[in-house]
Amino acid sequence: MYLTTEKKKELFKKYGKSETDTGSTEAQIAIFTERINYLTQHLLANKKDYSTQRALLKLVGKRRKLLDYLKEKDIERYRSIIKSLKIRK
Repeated sequence: MYLTTEKKKELFKKYGKSETDTGSTEAQIAIFTERINYLTQHLLANKKDYSTQRALLKLVGKRRKLLDYLKEKDIERYRSIIKSLKIRK
């Protein structure tokens, strides 16, 4: 699988509050970003995989909603996650 347990724990530790913090907005955005990057690379090799393309678009929408929520809630946390994950609007 593309995302091992160790990689998830590392992401949760870096962007969440601890290794087991799976619910924080930043941790969820980080996981979605990793998955989006993986699916993007997959689609570059498999251009006609339309189900994966649809899943990618849904993931981007979910991440966008979380980013919008974070922007409303705490603009500084939003700016830091955008900068650390190199996401641009």
